[in-house]
Amino acid sequence: MLKVGLTGGIASGKSTVARMLEEKGAVLIDLDELAHTVQEPGKPVWREIVRHFGREILRPDQTIDRCKLGAVVFAERAKLELLNRLVHPAVLAEWRKKIEEIRKTRPDAVVVSDIPLLVEAGLTPAADMVLLVYLSAEEQIRRLMARNGYSREEAELRLAAQMPLGEKIAHADIVIRNDGPPEETRREVCALWKELQERELRCRG
Repeated sequence: MLKVGLTGGIASGKSTVARMLEEKGAVLIDLDELAHTVQEPGKPVWREIVRHFGREILRPDQTIDRCKLGAVVFAERAKLELLNRLVHPAVLAEWRKKIEEIRKTRPDAVVVSDIPLLVEAGLTPAADMVLLVYLSAEEQIRRLMARNGYSREEAELRLAAQMPLGEKIAHADIVIRNDGPPEETRREVCALWKELQERELRCRG
């Protein structure tokens, strides 16, 4: 089994690359999805978030409104750090369980874990290789404004809360530039998939 840590930044196209690799045959673990799971109403993480941030962040169905919560935590770094401390341990525990399940059922799999905070959380040693999806900060802002309807100030605020992609390059084994047309990214992913398969064979061999 080959464990690939896929990372990037907000609006970098990381999820697009993840889906392309999944189409090729990779087993994808999306840590954002795991974060949704551990924050479901009534679960311990949900209770802690509500205790610290109030019921104002809840929708009528009691699920957490990520937009409301995001507006709170991205305005103050200490609150963002608190949220991360509440959520990350539970997400990482779920991730490790999934890795072990795949190891037992698909020992020849290429497992791609989509982890936005792979570098920041010090998780690079848990991956056999690190794949970074990169584009310029200005392009991230442009895409974020177009995708989410943010003002430039809102987009810059969210970008400032993350490690710059340029700093993550030093931690990456492979960098995919995603500032060109989609077909160019797809060609890079096709070439990458062949390399990942070869590396997985070497891991077994």
